[in-house]
Amino acid sequence: MFGRQWASLCLLAGSLRGAFGLGLEEHPDVKAITLRTHSLETPYLDSDMQSRWWDFGGDCIIRTDKYIRLASDKPSRDGWIFSRVPLTATNWEILVEFKISGQGNLYGDGFAMWLTKQRATPGSVFGSTDNFEGLGVFFDTYKNNRPGTVFPYIMAMNGDGKTKYDKDNDGKANELAGCSVRGIRNANFPTKARFTYFADKSLKLEVQYKSEDEWTECFDIKDYKVPPVAYLGFSAETGELSDNHDIISVKTSNLYKRNQGASPNPGSGPRTGSSAVRQKEGGSWTWFLFKFVLFGLAITGAYAGFTVYRARQRDRF
Repeated sequence: MFGRQWASLCLLAGSLRGAFGLGLEEHPDVKAITLRTHSLETPYLDSDMQSRWWDFGGDCIIRTDKYIRLASDKPSRDGWIFSRVPLTATNWEILVEFKISGQGNLYGDGFAMWLTKQRATPGSVFGSTDNFEGLGVFFDTYKNNRPGTVFPYIMAMNGDGKTKYDKDNDGKANELAGCSVRGIRNANFPTKARFTYFADKSLKLEVQYKSEDEWTECFDIKDYKVPPVAYLGFSAETGELSDNHDIISVKTSNLYKRNQGASPNPGSGPRTGSSAVRQKEGGSWTWFLFKFVLFGLAITGAYAGFTVYRARQRDRF
């Protein structure tokens, strides 16, 4: 009996050590804190059928148990959602889960994600205003005139407030970066897009559309600067051709670098001296905590075994 108790205690100690290690070792250089002001999840609306942090407009339809449909699979639809307060975080990550689907073999037009000084302004660029100032990322499903480019296509544009979007050529004249994402429409699982931004250093987009848990890098723009005051939004439009454009969830996180001078991407690049020291200190504390817990469990197990032994001895006499 004592042997079985000791084995169970050892297994428990091992599982505790694994839990402590996972929590302290995951992303050692970056800490993420979710921003409720710029996140969306079911049911999207409060009891008064309103949202504290977002405005909705146009032909947008909200199904509180499933999605926010920016534009439906019907001709000439457009809708949008925009945050009520600007995203002012220095470094951030935006994880968007979405779905583009429809019945026809011909479809369009697509949707956009915005980080712009303008907000909640309908227009001709995927349901939002042209001549915008800030970042526009277009998930374009309909090919107008871009020979040699495979659609659907994701394209980023840096708007200066004066330049129009080159709609006739699918933004070719405005492209900052982009990638083809064939298979993004009518996928068997919701697609995800992950934007990671470190101020004045990089803007990276990864997309999960080939299979679940498989991320594909779309672009990584160096030395990019998002406006310090920009509203987060999404919009979509259909013309003669149509599709359903659904936002399922948005999770925005504020990123904090634990170690100054560390590489922007967790786990990449050489560690600085201070980073190495902090990692060593973290590892020492984890090991000390593990030994302390293990010692306590051993004492508890020994005492329990001794109690059982004395009880058996008393029963004999």
